[in-house]
Amino acid sequence: MSGPPDVAALRVGLAEHRAGDFALESDETLRDVRQAFRLEGEIDADGGNVVLLFHSLTGSPADLGGWRPFVGPDLPIDTRRFAVLAPNLLGSCYGTHFLRGAGHAKRPLAVTTRDQARLAGLLLDALGVKRLALVAGGSLGGMVTLELCATRPDAARAAIVFAAPASPTAWGAAWNHVHRTALEAVPRSGLALARMVGMLTYRTPIEVERRFRPHGSETHPVRDYLDHHGEKLLRRFSPRAYRTLLDAIDAHDVGRGRGGVGAALRPFRGRLVGVGIPGDLLYPPEEVLRWTRAAGAEYRELASRSGHDGFLLETGAVGLLLAEALSVGGAGRSPAPAPLLAANLDAGPPP
Repeated sequence: MSGPPDVAALRVGLAEHRAGDFALESDETLRDVRQAFRLEGEIDADGGNVVLLFHSLTGSPADLGGWRPFVGPDLPIDTRRFAVLAPNLLGSCYGTHFLRGAGHAKRPLAVTTRDQARLAGLLLDALGVKRLALVAGGSLGGMVTLELCATRPDAARAAIVFAAPASPTAWGAAWNHVHRTALEAVPRSGLALARMVGMLTYRTPIEVERRFRPHGSETHPVRDYLDHHGEKLLRRFSPRAYRTLLDAIDAHDVGRGRGGVGAALRPFRGRLVGVGIPGDLLYPPEEVLRWTRAAGAEYRELASRSGHDGFLLETGAVGLLLAEALSVGGAGRSPAPAPLLAANLDAGPPP
């Protein structure tokens, strides 16, 4: 399969689940759907030791959707005890593929987070997993996590959602519109521009100044930083997949057709935790607090200079949250406010 030059390497070693025909919410039926995934560790006989990790917008199962620092022996998700499952979300370009009918082939693919959660559910069924130990995701991956909780209330003993809303936000849609406009102007180079814009919403002014403040009027290292990330994405992602996933984010609404967010999430029969990040420019912590209150879920805050991307960069604090979720998952949820969890603000610059 053709595509950006670095995509093939990110598909190496992935397994494939043949889901057959799959009906989308848009009424289009995809044929011969094959979902790529990575599985590390051994699944117990009852499948109760599986941790499902969803990736964010441009994440790949190759590094477990960005969750690699938390997975392995003696790490928060210890693969001597747990099996870790990381699927490639429908609409992404890292191995999940399908056929479209002649009447749909030239139209943009309309995928929702609900579609993505349902396809992941079919993967769980195929693997014999009746109830997960934990499901987790951040940003887009957090949205899909919420959809899985609403679609399958018995899906997991615990779920943790980082930096993700439960319903559409005007601010997030505004940034996605800028990304989409860049793609429409010049699809390939527009992807690099969209990535540069994205990087400025994933981080904070404090971090950018700390790392890249010019030392003279002729030097602006932040330009090199943005150029690097734009070019890097061009090599590993496709404009079509980027557009599809942006549309999925804009359409995300857990409460749609379910009587609202609270009615959609309260039936979940596990421990549900939402994590907000103060300083998150994309999805402020108030958005997370909004749905946790509606759902009777627990709320945590992750302090980070990095903003939105803190859920992937603050490895110590995030590791504690994951370990806590795994240790008490299945004990039920508490609607009472939870204590704040502070990250190490003196840590060195993130990679």
